[in-house]
Parts: sequence; structure tokens; C-alpha cells
Amino acid sequence: MRASRLLSILLMLQTRGQLTAGQLAEELEVSIRTVYRDIEALSEAGVPVYTERGPHGGIRLVDGYRTRLTGLTADEAETLFLSGLPGTAAELGLGTVVAAARLKVLAALPPELRSRASRLGQRFHLDAPGWFHTPEAAPQLQALATAVWEDRIVRIRYDRGDRSVERELSPLGLVIKGGVWYMVGLSEGEPRTYRASRVVDVTPTDQRFDRPDEFDLAAYWSETTAAFEAQAERGTIELRIDPEYMGRLVDAFGVEVVGRAERLDVPDADGWSHLRITVEWPQDAHARMLRLSGHAEVLGPQEVRERLIASALSVLARYGTPLPLPSATDVAPARRTAASADPMADDGAERSAGPLPVGVAGAG
Repeated sequence: MRASRLLSILLMLQTRGQLTAGQLAEELEVSIRTVYRDIEALSEAGVPVYTERGPHGGIRLVDGYRTRLTGLTADEAETLFLSGLPGTAAELGLGTVVAAARLKVLAALPPELRSRASRLGQRFHLDAPGWFHTPEAAPQLQALATAVWEDRIVRIRYDRGDRSVERELSPLGLVIKGGVWYMVGLSEGEPRTYRASRVVDVTPTDQRFDRPDEFDLAAYWSETTAAFEAQAERGTIELRIDPEYMGRLVDAFGVEVVGRAERLDVPDADGWSHLRITVEWPQDAHARMLRLSGHAEVLGPQEVRERLIASALSVLARYGTPLPLPSATDVAPARRTAASADPMADDGAERSAGPLPVGVAGAG
């Protein structure tokens, strides 16, 4: 435990520069007295670490000191290479940079860890997009990534679906979710979310902005996605279904929805199962139910049944009524897919979680 803590102190001082004993104690969740004992141990081990007193003092390493990565455990070395996402880095224009960095880390590792880290990439591969899903093209992604790195204000043209709008933004970060890239940027003092594929044009300005110290990209994303999902309209649907087609119901509504379904003890002449499911965006439920063809029947609410009937009549009107009509049992089950809907920004709207904390909104 202590060896791991000493290494953590060394790497934090190496990457962050001067830190106070209080900052180190808070980061490591130990007492300040423990931090001073650890600093003394590092010094006795030959690490050139020293303290400066006074209001602007702290603990730091002698300028230019660097340590090799010999303190990594085998598990840490393996995890380091498992976390690399070459495809994602390439989309950001960082593919060669990441490859070079991995080579340098490998060269710095002891031989036994180097071997284990290399084997990991040969045995595990991440393919993030779902089946039958081509990653969404975002032509301006690299320009946005450059602006994020440089803390540079940009002017963008954004396709909202019905029209294009122009925005001046302070880009705070990029997020990839389900193979789709999103940009988070300050607009009029508020962080907002933009779908990167809808950014038509990016014009960098000569202005830079001060990134809000209180802004945490991961925390913002977790809060906004949770809020979006919590605000989603929900409704209950009662249906009967041929048990052999439960897999198609999962394809239509998702594993979580079907897993939470309430099974109703209702006699059925066809031997079908009766379920009550809770779905998001119930106004679209009829479109999903159409995937089951005649292998399921919505029993309620009535408005969902009416939408299903209207959709079926619309299809018949478009294609005509073939004779004889095929029965439900003549229709082969559709092949299952892992495709999933993307609820964020599908309508091209900008998403906001509200203003930043007091003293932050005006930054940039």
C-alpha cells in the first residue's frame, strides 16, 4: 500500500509540478503527517524532492527530474494498454500520436511488464459500433478537437434539421457515446451539447478563453444524460405475444424494458404471453410494435392500437392489398440486430443542463 502511495506522489509531482501537503493528502485520502513521512521516505530513497515554506510554498521535484515507469504493477501495465482506443484517437487526428506514445511507454517498461502489455493488444479488441451500423461521419471533428485542445473560441454553422444556425462557442470537450461524437461548448455562458455530425462549418477565431476551473466534462455528461433520460416521457402498454417472438420484442424495445415487464396471469386461447411494459416515448410505440407483425397484439391503451391500425392501413394504401394475404405464421422472424436509437440531439436541438456554478458562467 505504501509503495503504491509513494509512486503516486512521485508521479503527481512529476506531472503537476508543485503541490501542497494538503493537496496531496486530499488526493491520497491520508493525513498531512503521513504525506510528510512519505516525502521523507522518497528523499531517503534518492528522489530529489524538496519543500518550500511560505504562502506560495509547497512540495516539488528538482526541475528536469523524470522517473521511468518501473513502479507499474503487471495489472496496471495491462490496463494502460487496454484503455487505448486507436480508432477513436484516429477520428480525432491523433492516431500516430497515440501509436508513438504506446511505443514509448513500452520502451520504458521493464521486460516482464512489456511482454504482458504487448500480449493484451493481441488478445482483446474493442469494436464499439453496433451491428449493421456505420460510424456517423463528422467532417468537422478534427477542427473541433483542435479548438478544444487550444481553448480557442470558434464560430460554427449548425444544422438543426429544419434550418442552419450560427453560434460562437467556447469548446470545452468532446464525448463519444454509442459511436456518435458530441461537442460540449459554452454558449452565452451556459454549457450546451452539440452533435458533431451536424456541425457544418468551423471557423477558428483569434480569441482564446479561460476554461472554467469548476467544469468537469465527465460529471457534466453524466448529469445531463441522466437528466435527459429522467425527463423522457413514459407510458405503459399491455400486450399479448407469441412466446417464440420474445426476441423480436427485445429488439424493438430493448433488454431493460422487456426485463422489467410485468407478466400477467391471463388465460389465452393461443397460448400467448400477456405482458405490461413501461416504455419511453409511448407515442412512438406503435412503430416499434410493427416490427412484430402479427406475432403480437397491443391490448391497450386504445390510442396505441389506433396508431397501429392507421399505420397498417397506410402501408396497404401504398402497396395495395395483395391476395391472398399472408398469415402471421408465414412471415419469417426478422434477424436480430443490436442497433439502438440515439436519444441525444436527434432533433438537432442544443441541450443544456443549465448555467455553471456562480462565478463560472461568465468565463470565456
